[in-house]
Amino acid sequence: MIKQMKASVFHRFGGAGEMQIMQVPVPDINKNQIRVKVKAAGLQPVDVKIRSGFFKDMAIDSPQLLGNEFSGVVDEVGLDVTKITKGDEVIGWATLSAHAEHVVVNPHQVVKKPLLMSWEEAGALSASGQTALMALKTINVSKGDTLIVHAAAGGVGTMAVQLAKARGAKVIGSAREANHNYLRKLGAIPITYEDHLVENVKELAPQGVDAALDAAGPEALYASLKLGASHDRIVTIASRHLVEETGVKTVKGERTQAQLNQLTQLVEEGRLHVYIRKSFNLDEIVEAHREVESGHGYGKVVLTMTQ
Repeated sequence: MIKQMKASVFHRFGGAGEMQIMQVPVPDINKNQIRVKVKAAGLQPVDVKIRSGFFKDMAIDSPQLLGNEFSGVVDEVGLDVTKITKGDEVIGWATLSAHAEHVVVNPHQVVKKPLLMSWEEAGALSASGQTALMALKTINVSKGDTLIVHAAAGGVGTMAVQLAKARGAKVIGSAREANHNYLRKLGAIPITYEDHLVENVKELAPQGVDAALDAAGPEALYASLKLGASHDRIVTIASRHLVEETGVKTVKGERTQAQLNQLTQLVEEGRLHVYIRKSFNLDEIVEAHREVESGHGYGKVVLTMTQ
């Protein structure tokens, strides 16, 4: 009999109501892979965009799984895998497969979970953390820089603020006023989204900014172009369609074990924290998608597995 597991899936593009829970086969491993019993998995805006049909040319399976980051316990190890053992607690990344009770990955896609991290925090670290890390590397943020982060309270923004502060940068973060105290806790100088954003930033940084990260959209990107940073020090993850027109950069690169190790080391040093906005059981997948779609709040939304 084929072993089954619970997974969150959809069969066609559409609203959050398209999400459902199904029993699907537990994935098998080959001799070079490991299988992880998932404890928690982050739900990202990209998951919501895929389900909604935002990426119009994207082909999907039926049923289609989602989920790109997770934490859990290794429960099966391939014959040729030598540095990971059954029972290891890990953090990792996957591609459209983590919103399920088990996920199969290669050994280089996981690192050891720090003991001080909860399963929920660990499950929401990899995707936003690695994106933020690559974004800051793309625009070479370093000590003494003034960086503006748009949508600073979101998943990537939260990580980018903390990582930039760890590098010695001054960070201005734009967000809804309700999230300003949260940004102060992260170490950013908060500023609201409004018509006078450029003027207000220049009051805080009369010489302008050295670099900018757009995680909000076109308005934030165009504002960044007026704030003094050279185009090669502006990076967008929310307005990729405007990269060619504006001459700014977008995040390029691969997720790596080295980057994830760097993030977990900063967590262990107390210089990086994962903030969970809301946690949902996998059975509450529709409500979880609606929470992410709302665009409000701060930090990450995470799914937990009851096994």
